[in-house]
Amino acid sequence: MGSRLQKIGLVMTGVCAGILISLNLSAQAERVSTLPLPVEELRAFADVFNAVKQGYVEPVEDKKLITQAISGMLSGLDPHSAYLDADAFKDLQVGTQGEFGGLGIEVGMEDGFVKVISPIEDTPAFRAGVKAGDLIVKLDDTPVKGMSLSDAVKRMRGKPKTEITLTIARKGETKPVIVKIVREVIKVQSVKSKIIEPGFGYVRVVQFQENTGRYLVDHLNRIYKDAPLKGLVLDLRNDPGGLLHGAVGVSAAFLEPGALVVSTDGRTEDAKRRYSASPQDYLRGSSHDFLRGLPEGVKNVPMIVLVNGGSASASEIVAGALQDHHRAIVMGTQTFGKGSVQTILPLNNSSAIKLTTARYYTPSGRSIQAKGIEPDIVVEEAMGGQSAQRVREADLVGHLENDREKGSGKAESASGDKAADETDEGEQSAPVRFEMAGKDDHQLVQAVNLLKGLQIIQNSHL
Repeated sequence: MGSRLQKIGLVMTGVCAGILISLNLSAQAERVSTLPLPVEELRAFADVFNAVKQGYVEPVEDKKLITQAISGMLSGLDPHSAYLDADAFKDLQVGTQGEFGGLGIEVGMEDGFVKVISPIEDTPAFRAGVKAGDLIVKLDDTPVKGMSLSDAVKRMRGKPKTEITLTIARKGETKPVIVKIVREVIKVQSVKSKIIEPGFGYVRVVQFQENTGRYLVDHLNRIYKDAPLKGLVLDLRNDPGGLLHGAVGVSAAFLEPGALVVSTDGRTEDAKRRYSASPQDYLRGSSHDFLRGLPEGVKNVPMIVLVNGGSASASEIVAGALQDHHRAIVMGTQTFGKGSVQTILPLNNSSAIKLTTARYYTPSGRSIQAKGIEPDIVVEEAMGGQSAQRVREADLVGHLENDREKGSGKAESASGDKAADETDEGEQSAPVRFEMAGKDDHQLVQAVNLLKGLQIIQNSHL
C-alpha cells in the first residue's frame, strides 16, 4: 500500500509540475527552483485523489477532479482569481470587445453564493432591477451553493431569447426576490454623451473596453461641435471597470502628456509597472494616436468626475489619477475598492487562469485596494442624504488587504440574508429603476451647479 501511495505521489508531483509548465511560469519557477516541492501536501493530495477514484459513489473522470482542484486552488486565494475553462475564456475575450451573450451583470462569489458587484447599464439584468449586493441563491431550480463561479456564470449565459429565473436574497427584504430575465446578446455601449444645457457637457463611461479611448474622443468632438464647453461631467458611476489600457487612455485625454496615471506593484518584475499618459501605455495594436483628435480646450475645461460604490477597478484608476493631479473634482460616494491586477494566463488546453498579480496605486501612491477613492465632495445619490447600499471590495470574503493602510476599508456588509432560499418564495415586483442623467439624477444636478459656480468664480478673476 505504501509503495502504491508513493507511486501516486510521484505521479501527482509530475502532474503539478506539468501544470506549472503549462502556465508559462518558467521564469517564476527558475526563481524558486531552490525551494523544495511540498512533498507531504502532495502526498495528501494524492491520498484524496486516490480515495475519490476508488470509493466515490459514482465514477469520476480524472480531468474533472484535476480541473476542480485547480479551480479550488485559485478561488481560495481571493474573490478575483479564477480558473476559466475554454468557454469562459472565450466569453472573457469576446466581452472585452463589448459584445457577449447573457444577462449583463458583474459577479463574484461569497460564502458559496453568487454576489452581484454591479449590473451593467442597459442590459436585461439592469432593466429587471437586479442590484449591486444581491446574492443569487438559485438559478432556475438549481441552488447556487456548491457551484464554482465559472459554472454559475456558464448557467447564466445562454442562447438569446431564452429565459432564466434568479432567486435573490436582498438586504432589507424578508422574502426572496424572484426575477425572470430573458437572455440577450449584450452589446455594451462603452461611452455615452449629451449636452446637459448650453455650455455644459456630459460623458458617461459605462465600461472600459478595447476601444473606449477612441470612442471617448468621438463623443468629445460631438459635444464640442457647436461651441466650447464651460464645464464637463465625466460619469463613472456603476462602471465595473475593464481593460487597464482603456483607463489609461481615458485619463490621458484630460491629463498633460507624460503624467503618471497609475502604478502597479507585485512580487514579479513584470508586476512592477508605471503607466503614464503616453501613447505606448494606452495604444494597443495600433500606431494611430487617437488622442491627437481631441478638441481644443479638453485639457483645461472645468471638470467633475461622478463616482459611487459601483465604480470599480479601471474607473477608480481614472478617478484617482484626475483627483491626484488636481485635474477634476471627484464627487459622489466612496468607490468599490478593487485595487488589484488580474493577469490572464492561457493554458495549453484552450482554458486559462485569471490570477491576481499586483495592486494598483494612484499617482500619489495611495492604494485603492479595499478602500476605494474617497470623493472630494460627498453627495449622496438621493436628496435627503440617502444612497443605495452596495457591496464593496472590503465586504468580499477573502479580499486582499490594503497594504498601505492596514485595517482600512472595513465597509458595512450589504450581503443580505444567506438563508433566503428556504421558504415562501413569492415573486416580488422589481424596484423602480433609477435613470442616470435623467431628471431625478440628484448627483448630476449638484455637479452642474458646482460647475456653474466655478464658472462664476473663474469669470470674476478675469
